[in-house]
Amino acid sequence: MRTHKLKGMLSLFRPELSLAAGICVFTGQVLAAGGLPDWRAGLLGFACAFFLSAAALILNDVFDYEVDRINAPQRALPSGAVSRAEAVGLTAVVSLAGLVAALLLGWDVFFLSIPIWLLGVFYNWRGKESSLPGNLMVSASVAVTFLLGALTVGQLWNGLVWIFSGMAFFIDFGEEIAGDAMDMEGDRQRGSRSLALLYGRKAALRLAIGLWGVVIALSFLPVLLGLMRPIYLIFLLIMDALIVYFSLRLLRSAAPAEGRKAMRGVYLGATLCVLVFVIAQLIG
Repeated sequence: MRTHKLKGMLSLFRPELSLAAGICVFTGQVLAAGGLPDWRAGLLGFACAFFLSAAALILNDVFDYEVDRINAPQRALPSGAVSRAEAVGLTAVVSLAGLVAALLLGWDVFFLSIPIWLLGVFYNWRGKESSLPGNLMVSASVAVTFLLGALTVGQLWNGLVWIFSGMAFFIDFGEEIAGDAMDMEGDRQRGSRSLALLYGRKAALRLAIGLWGVVIALSFLPVLLGLMRPIYLIFLLIMDALIVYFSLRLLRSAAPAEGRKAMRGVYLGATLCVLVFVIAQLIG
């Protein structure tokens, strides 16, 4: 029974998403510092993002309890593996862990972490059903992790980090809008007012692709501003080609499953670019 409950609690963390938040902070640290951060900043920065992200994800399941009873009864809360009271308590503990990690890095990191935490709470409470504002909240939460990483190493105003933060924002914003276009039936039943429901699937997909076009434009700035060597244009062009290719596939997709595959392709293309730049920073 205890093992069953422990597994249920761990599943609430959505480990892959919480890990991704920690990795984004680490990426911000590497880009800002021009190499590996010291072990303390690296560990505490990762922990801060991991736990704050986990807190928002656990709270998401608390607010989605009634919906999940119908749509995902196998999840920890509707299945009874974890009670809602236990999930709320876990949210409090995890939130405290993230904020303590931030405080250990300094008051500036702590004061940036507070609005990040509040944004996660507000999104779950009110923002999720608000369509465009909700999409913006999620995208801002992703983008700010890069800035949080830069702040932990004392380089908040590093231009390279801000460029990557902007790219992350527009990639995620486009994915949120495209994702709503794939979930129109479910959103219609929930009474959500997504852009796809208000203006049509094609219009939403065109807007998403337009946002990814901004990513392509931003991707050239590190080289144009002299923040990266011209040789990295090769990798930028590969990333941009992947974004264009999968964007066209998304626009032509007829079924949600097909569209989601195209969205993953766009995400992987952007991830490739970030990975190349991080490796470049690590090897000097």
